[in-house]
Amino acid sequence: MPVQTFWKLFARITHYRGLVTGNIVFNVLVALFTVVSIPAIIPFFKILFQQVDPVTEVAELQLHADSVVEWSKYQYSSLIIEKGSQTALLYICGILVALFFFKNLFRYLSLACLVPVRNNVIKDLRQALYEKILSLPMGYFSNEKKGDLIARFSTDVLEIEHSILNVVEVMVKSPLIIIGCISFMLYVSPSLTLFVFVLIIFTAIIIGGISRTLKRTSRQAQNRLGEIVSTVDETISGLKIIKSFGAETFFKQQFDHQNTQFKNLLNKILWRRDLSSPLSEFLGIATVAVLLWYGSKQVFAQDLDPSTFFAFIFAFFSVIEPAKSFAKAYYDIQKGMAAADRVQGVLDEGLVIEDDPMARSVDRINEGMRLENVSFRYEEHDNEVLKEVTMSVPVGKVIALVGASGSGKTTIVDLINRFYDVSHGRITLDGIDIRKLKLTDLRSMTSIVSQDPVVFNDTIYNNITFGLTNISPEQVEEAAKAAHAHDFIMDTELQYQATVGDSGVKLSGGQRQRITLARAILKNAPLLILDEATSALDSESEKEVQLALQSILKDRTVIIIAHRLSTIQHADIIYVMKSGKVIETGNHEDLINSNGEYKKFVELQAF
Repeated sequence: MPVQTFWKLFARITHYRGLVTGNIVFNVLVALFTVVSIPAIIPFFKILFQQVDPVTEVAELQLHADSVVEWSKYQYSSLIIEKGSQTALLYICGILVALFFFKNLFRYLSLACLVPVRNNVIKDLRQALYEKILSLPMGYFSNEKKGDLIARFSTDVLEIEHSILNVVEVMVKSPLIIIGCISFMLYVSPSLTLFVFVLIIFTAIIIGGISRTLKRTSRQAQNRLGEIVSTVDETISGLKIIKSFGAETFFKQQFDHQNTQFKNLLNKILWRRDLSSPLSEFLGIATVAVLLWYGSKQVFAQDLDPSTFFAFIFAFFSVIEPAKSFAKAYYDIQKGMAAADRVQGVLDEGLVIEDDPMARSVDRINEGMRLENVSFRYEEHDNEVLKEVTMSVPVGKVIALVGASGSGKTTIVDLINRFYDVSHGRITLDGIDIRKLKLTDLRSMTSIVSQDPVVFNDTIYNNITFGLTNISPEQVEEAAKAAHAHDFIMDTELQYQATVGDSGVKLSGGQRQRITLARAILKNAPLLILDEATSALDSESEKEVQLALQSILKDRTVIIIAHRLSTIQHADIIYVMKSGKVIETGNHEDLINSNGEYKKFVELQAF
């Protein structure tokens, strides 16, 4: 799984091949100028130590190391003979400055190419995550904490950027520099180079052992952070209840426990991560000490030229920095992979509800809908919420669902919209199983006013026209009047352009419900579903809305879920539900005369 996650993440980088190619080219140039600068200091030391051996024979430049060395010696000798040692030294210093200038210029350009790549990958990752959440079935969210999902959008995605995408440059540049420097070191002295390999192997073993648990600890930390975000989200949402029940102390203690656990995990992660750089540096200095001792013996024995030995030391120091970067990158990748796994876990989540490959389009209801022996349970091990329910929803009729809380009324509406799929049986539209219809077409044919009114932190106008295009202000006003919302909207300072606040906090419960009712009326879908749509209205407003709805509901297919039986007396068919089953069917008068469960409901409400 970690390897798959890593390559899935880096596959997104291939979408920006041009910038990635530029980064690689510039990193190659950085490595080239880094490696070239190492032998370039040898003439400097030779002149400085007055160890120049004049080369008067013209050397022909060819593409192999010995030829380059001899050609360089000839050029340096000619420069000293013609210009003198002081001027030659100045020229060499100028060459060194130029080499390092171009090295750092190309380094900046490589980073400049990488910036849009990183930001685009993160943008694509967030977009994919958001689109995935929109496409996931409702059942997924019943098992997940909202705050934890928000944490994956924010902290996990940022962790991926800082920990994984941040090391892309290291992955390209550092190997090239290490290979180039070690090649020069092998050319100069294979025996000295042996110590470098010992360092790299030793460092890899120690750092690999220390970081083995880093990913697991990082995943625990990301989960804890998700819990913290969930707690904050629940606290803000339920602050009124928390204060009214005096539960501040309980929530403080709960948050303190979560916060302390996260802090402790973070300490472990950062201690391990921060160990990589000093450990690498210590190992590097220890090896340098051995190199100085061993190399000095070779210099004293005249097996190695002093200026070449200094160049070798310089090459070794050029290897230490990329090696340290590699060590830190390994830590960062291990730390970031925990966040990447959490994000990829959502992206890889299967779509339980999706279009059939042969799905058909639909744009109207001709005959109606029908539930045929429908049974449903949320999870395999759960009890059935619906048990062999059969009912008809004829086109142009008003259907009412009545029953105690938990009897399965809202579940039927959810199944009709395919928020869930039936466990057994089927639901048909004009005789066609709705699983054989296009999901977007099916849902476009329903308007829902839910029991809990949902409004978004936007203007009243945009909340009413939600998801609709080419709507005129007059149509919006008509829908608002029908939902008994126009008067209170006009009383606000900005009227239809007034914002409703987070979750509609600036509106009362009844006002929010009338906004959602206006939204459903404006959509003008063939099937209107009112799930306790008037439950938050006062008696006078409810009466006016019912009068307004009478003309709107005419010749329209409607499903009404209501506890207030006064709102459904004129329904064409009333289904009485109990414990997931339909126990009575008929109109108001028939059910009253049958002296069954419906009559008990009516008598209780009358009382």
